Amino acid sequence: MSMTLAEKITPHHQERRAIIYVRQSTPRQVRENLASQANQYALVDRAVALGWPRPLVQVIDDDLGQSGRDGERPGFQALVAEVSLGRVGLVLAFEASRLARNNADWYRLLDLAALVSTLIADADGVFDPRVYHDRLLLGLQGMLSEAEWHVQRQRLDAGRQRQIAEGTYRQLLPTGLVRLEDGRVVTDPDDQVRHAIELVFARFGQLGSCPKVLRSLRDGGVLLPRRQTGGLHAGQLLWRRPNDSALYDILTNPAYAGAFVFGRTGRPPNRPPGRRGRTVRRPPERWTAVHHGVYPAFIDWEQFVAIQARLADNASNYARRMRGAPRDGAALLAGLVVCGHCGRQMRATYKPTPRYVCAALSKVYAGPQCLHLAGAPIEAAVVDAFFAALRPAELDLLDEVLAAQRADLERLRRQHAEQVTRAEYEAQLAQKQYLAVDPDNRLVAAELERRWEQALQTLAAVRDAAERTTRNAPVVALEPGLREQLRDLGPRLPQLWASGRLSAAHKKELLRSLVRRVILTRPVADTVEAKVVWVSGAYSELTMHPAIQRTADLGEYPRLVARLRDLSAAGHDDRTVARQLTEEGLRGARNDRLTADMVGKLRRDHGLVSLREQFRRRAQIDGQWTTAGLAARLGVPRKWLDVRIASGVLPASRHPITGHFLIPDDPGLFAHLTAAIAPPPPANQPH
Repeated sequence: MSMTLAEKITPHHQERRAIIYVRQSTPRQVRENLASQANQYALVDRAVALGWPRPLVQVIDDDLGQSGRDGERPGFQALVAEVSLGRVGLVLAFEASRLARNNADWYRLLDLAALVSTLIADADGVFDPRVYHDRLLLGLQGMLSEAEWHVQRQRLDAGRQRQIAEGTYRQLLPTGLVRLEDGRVVTDPDDQVRHAIELVFARFGQLGSCPKVLRSLRDGGVLLPRRQTGGLHAGQLLWRRPNDSALYDILTNPAYAGAFVFGRTGRPPNRPPGRRGRTVRRPPERWTAVHHGVYPAFIDWEQFVAIQARLADNASNYARRMRGAPRDGAALLAGLVVCGHCGRQMRATYKPTPRYVCAALSKVYAGPQCLHLAGAPIEAAVVDAFFAALRPAELDLLDEVLAAQRADLERLRRQHAEQVTRAEYEAQLAQKQYLAVDPDNRLVAAELERRWEQALQTLAAVRDAAERTTRNAPVVALEPGLREQLRDLGPRLPQLWASGRLSAAHKKELLRSLVRRVILTRPVADTVEAKVVWVSGAYSELTMHPAIQRTADLGEYPRLVARLRDLSAAGHDDRTVARQLTEEGLRGARNDRLTADMVGKLRRDHGLVSLREQFRRRAQIDGQWTTAGLAARLGVPRKWLDVRIASGVLPASRHPITGHFLIPDDPGLFAHLTAAIAPPPPANQPH
């Protein structure tokens, strides 16, 4: 049997407060659905009609503009706290969905209300959670409210997904694009806004990095448009100093390429479900929908893709092999070199000359470094390959560059002219407003005079910036004489490269125009192999021989020793051996060619004696006497034998390589020489 209203509402309830809970789900509803607000606030009169004194009726409207699925609603939390303390006799809401959108919050409130004897009321009736039938009805209302929310949410999501799939979903458009009342999207009718956006893309195409574009816009005094979507200046177009965030937003927004894209941002993959937090940018392959040709385009899609690739490459992320923007460091291959042993990108160090180092395995696994290479020989080889692959520069290509510079200068001048025109209009408008005000209204007149003076100051500043741009503009035309001098620029590029007139950043830009990667390996201590991967996908293989400390570490050291042994045994001197080994492609530890001193030291280290040295040290060679050996055996000077060999008294033959004399080992010849050495008898001795 159901209870009457008088049986439910007791004096004990009316001694406590009646709380009117007011909520609307979105800020837009707060602004536009004023009738719903009025109906909810009118519940105060219903609480009074139910018997509560007006001073005991409290309105909680802290959750206006808060979604029912948000678990951090301060108004609802305050309501639950008051109910749990037993201070509330009646909770009144326009409908159950105002209180909660999920059963967890709803049943928590019902349990507390039943525990402290608090009534729940809406526009249809008053319910006591302690009564079975009332609690059943309240539970059904909560379930229906949650089900209604889910069905409504699914319907809205399905409608939005359909619009996204068709490319008709109304996105927030970036500055430079505006949506008409009929839904069509057109470029901003303000010429200055369009030209400012075009200038940003043109500058990035020339300079290649956001910091360089930012500095160029700063030096040129260019302001960027920003159409405010919220805050104090919502809906207004403001001109602000360029910053990196504004440039990045322009360069990465596909709407400027005419494309409708949904899903560029999303929740981080490692964030637990249901937890709120900041979103992250998704890579293009994870975008939900991409529709081309939906908006008027400032650039084409291919140019947009190239800009994204350049921005990603400029990030200098070694883990993802991003090359980074070319800077002024002396290492020409910084960002291009990759370790061929572990596959990680190598870093450039200066100690004091450029060196390329891969310490990834040392850092991760505490192992030895993969590579630690001097940069000069590697850079020289890659630059030579670059010159060999580079087509000669044509004069018409230079004309295209100069034409692009002239177009950029013209865009800059036009931008300043439009700023001057806008400032003149605002100054004239401020003047008209000041002249039209009643002089007796001093407060208004003073404010308008201040605005007029500020507009005049702005006009003077933009005129000065425009004059500086015109005055400091570089000459972007070729004189006939200079044109003839530049016809052979391509063949003279190596000479220009070595002249010192190109900065390191310019050289890096030139190399990157053709070189994508340089993969380095060091199979042996004295050899560095480089695979130059060109932008076309083709590659060239180069071999360098850097200087090392020890000759024994040479890769062909065994062959070097073997050839040295053969040539020394054949009787060649150190100079001849050094020349022969160099011609065969053998080299020293610190030099590309071998010298006689290096060969002599290497021969002595291995105990090798040259054939010439053997003639000086050994008595016999191949069974024949050497002049040094026979002279020592007879106890006479070598010259004594040389005189007899020259006169033909002593038979001898020359060695075919060294040219030294060899004397036959004949006992009769030895006896004859011994007799010739014997002293003659005294003159006074009789025969």
